[in-house]
Amino acid sequence: MNYIKGYRCTICGKFFETKEALLTCPDCGEKGILDIEYDYDALKKVLTKDYFEKNRNYSMWRYAPLMGIKEDHIDEMLRIGWTPLVKSRNLAKELGLKELYIKDDGLNPSGSSKDRASGVAVLKAIEAGAKVISCSSTGNAASSCACHAAHMGLPAVIFVPKRAPIGKLTQISLYGATLVIVDGDYKAAFSLSKQAIARHGWYNRNAAINPFMVEGKKTVSLEIAEQLNFKPTDWVVVSVGDGCTIGGVYKGFNELHKLGLISRVPRILGVQSTGCEPFVVAAKNHEPLKECDENTLADSIAVGIPRNPIKALRAVEYSKGAWISVPDEEIIKAMGLLGKTEGIFGEPAGVTGVAGLAKALKEGIIKKDESVTIIVTGNGLKDPNNAQKAIVKPDLMEPNIEKLDIYLKEKGVI
Repeated sequence: MNYIKGYRCTICGKFFETKEALLTCPDCGEKGILDIEYDYDALKKVLTKDYFEKNRNYSMWRYAPLMGIKEDHIDEMLRIGWTPLVKSRNLAKELGLKELYIKDDGLNPSGSSKDRASGVAVLKAIEAGAKVISCSSTGNAASSCACHAAHMGLPAVIFVPKRAPIGKLTQISLYGATLVIVDGDYKAAFSLSKQAIARHGWYNRNAAINPFMVEGKKTVSLEIAEQLNFKPTDWVVVSVGDGCTIGGVYKGFNELHKLGLISRVPRILGVQSTGCEPFVVAAKNHEPLKECDENTLADSIAVGIPRNPIKALRAVEYSKGAWISVPDEEIIKAMGLLGKTEGIFGEPAGVTGVAGLAKALKEGIIKKDESVTIIVTGNGLKDPNNAQKAIVKPDLMEPNIEKLDIYLKEKGVI
């Protein structure tokens, strides 16, 4: 059953009472990003704790009634979601936190949380009878779109900026998508994809433009809440680029609250790199977002012109959360720290939240007696070149036991 009531424009607030797919507000144009609203009274009768206890589909598709999708092809899709929520054993002690959880979303099929949106995109493209699906991306949305399109036999045309990491470019090509590497930044890639999609009538997976992408992204919050027995932590920490993911994180928790499944919405900490921090600057100065440079090695959040500013800013404001930024050096350190303490390998953007949490604790934004969940949005194998910066390269050892013992003593192993 389709529980969608309609779409509300985030700019003018106008409500469009239709279940037909809309991309942006007919009155406000491309900047009129839409929010999908549901019949929550009807959903309360369906999405009960008993529903979840009896549901054996341990993937994000268990939340299908709250995702605005037809269920015809769900069984044919790859398993997305229901990624581990790891209770920290060592990182919590390192940071001085009483309770810390890590949502390892890098264990999705293509290695990032973007699979959640791409899975929905592919299903919606099939619903629409589209012949091709397309998007622009700094890398993860691109590789995830190519992955799920390949599985469902849907041709994909993918646009990425020239700085996209080799790991992600390899994935896209391996999945058989038509890869267009644009000689420019993300803004240039987005612009070219926009023109091509409009000209050729492809299905638009661009997350800021397509409101259904948030419906996939929000499932990470639904999972976190359910995995914590519907008692989410005080804070949820997430890295931010375009603004779509953090918008989805808030929407998921807010809808669970509307459905009476959780008693409160956790506070959200949005984290950016100091090399690309348009949301942090806008929030600090209480001004609209301004274009900024994309000077960060965390390519997945290197977005100088965020396309989903309103949902992102409201996510922090409405949850009574905070914004913070950290330098790339701290992001690299966080890669090593997370790996050494918890055995979780995150890419730079994926661990930006770890660096942000450490800074937020030092600044007193988050208190050490509060509980926290960090969302690690991407696997470290996505960007092996930057991962090399987080390690001490091992020495080449002669096959000599005496020299080995000297080396092991220096390392404190024996």
